[in-house]
Amino acid sequence: MRRVVVASGSALSAAAGAAVADEGGNAVDAAVAATITAMCTDPGVIAPGSAGFIVVAPAGAHPVVIDAYAEMPGRDAPRENFGSGDPIFMKYGGATRTVVGYGSVATPGIFAGLELATQRYGTMPWRELMQPAIDAVESGFPLSNASAEYLAYSHDVVFGWDPPSYEILHHSDGSHLRAGEVVRIPHLGDSLRAIAEEGSAALYRGDLGAAVAAAVAEHGGLLTRADLEAYEPVVRIPTHIDVGGWEVFTNPPPALGGASMAAIMLLAARRGFSSWTAEEIPTLVRAQRAVLDYRETVLSQTDDTERDAARLLAAAQAGDLRRLNASPSTTHTSTGDTDGNGCAITVSAGYCSGAMPAGTGFYLNNCLGEMELHPAGYHGLVPGTRLTSNMAPTVARRNGSTLALGSPGASRITTAVSSVLLNFLLVGMSLSDAVDHPRVHTEVFEGMPTIAHEPGIPVEAIDGLSVRRFPDLSMYFGGVQAVITDQATGLFACADPRRVGGIARGG
Repeated sequence: MRRVVVASGSALSAAAGAAVADEGGNAVDAAVAATITAMCTDPGVIAPGSAGFIVVAPAGAHPVVIDAYAEMPGRDAPRENFGSGDPIFMKYGGATRTVVGYGSVATPGIFAGLELATQRYGTMPWRELMQPAIDAVESGFPLSNASAEYLAYSHDVVFGWDPPSYEILHHSDGSHLRAGEVVRIPHLGDSLRAIAEEGSAALYRGDLGAAVAAAVAEHGGLLTRADLEAYEPVVRIPTHIDVGGWEVFTNPPPALGGASMAAIMLLAARRGFSSWTAEEIPTLVRAQRAVLDYRETVLSQTDDTERDAARLLAAAQAGDLRRLNASPSTTHTSTGDTDGNGCAITVSAGYCSGAMPAGTGFYLNNCLGEMELHPAGYHGLVPGTRLTSNMAPTVARRNGSTLALGSPGASRITTAVSSVLLNFLLVGMSLSDAVDHPRVHTEVFEGMPTIAHEPGIPVEAIDGLSVRRFPDLSMYFGGVQAVITDQATGLFACADPRRVGGIARGG
């Protein structure tokens, strides 16, 4: 019997993947079951009405990416609904601005993508992959540490305005639930059972989708039945680079995260990064700054992401910082099995919209509120346009070994994943040390170019950047979940301590 290892955002979701493996499922089955469970049991961090990307490395075959990301809605929506949504500010990560409400909801894609992944690469019936999530929701589940931490910042501004949403995450005195308290989401079990029996068609063409679209229309949003019915996942060829003797495959355009992550790795490797010393950290900082500036000023503004991502990778491969400087809420599961399959799935609901259509238990995304990805706003896009994303689920292969990893963390996804890969592929750390190691992330904070970093590494101000030191390892810097399968040494998984993720084995 094949054996499967799972690293996911919580112990509950990792156990769901292992349970499916115990019934005979492979790495893809386990990843799908763990992802669905995470979407339904990590409120705030993620939501059932999400979108994402699935990287599958089938044994003996070329990896593929299933793009199940969100689309711009608005087919058949009244013109006056464009521009809707409620801007908010919260102190998560120091300062986060986004848009919530029904006007921030994009067309969700993840259930369609997960179903396609199981049809092409899985071995288990769809309904059996749904069952762990159904069981957890119907019995009630403990609030995770990551959810509790995010709710401390978001419970009022994101989850305080919609009564069904508010009641689930708050006590009668107005205080929000704390880590370990039992969460019960009425009606979500019924919605999941419909998806289990009817497939993803329940959301895209069935009664569940009709209820979601009706609620969005009632509250002045854009998502319509026509948007749901038109949605299709897209199979794409991954972005592919070679670093340290490994072939690395990651999320391609129109997403931004994969190309940005790959460019940081190429640039740092080309310029000789090999340790976290005071002399070498500026190499990584400069690589991050060049690539993330390019992402903001070129990739998030372009009409041709594929062309400009290719230019980014070419400049990074050449180690040409000048060429780059001249231009400009989430969960992850990784799995591997002894058959040689690997799977990495990153899913996002943005920062969550706070919207829950009555009678569905279905929290919806706020992917139209991620202003850092599209500063001009989304409501001018043509309905049906695939939105951009920072997500970078990744697999890497070398000599019979397969590594699968990825991270949540909005704009920090690219720096989290690239840091772990550099640590493992170039610095020579073990996988667990590579995940646990302190991270840096260049950003603009309170209007100033800044190096944000965790304690334990010698970071100093350079090139006019100020320094923002976090007191401890922080979920702000992502939550990398990684597994490696090796023909000689077997299966190994590690979960990021920043989000108290979980690992499990099945089979």
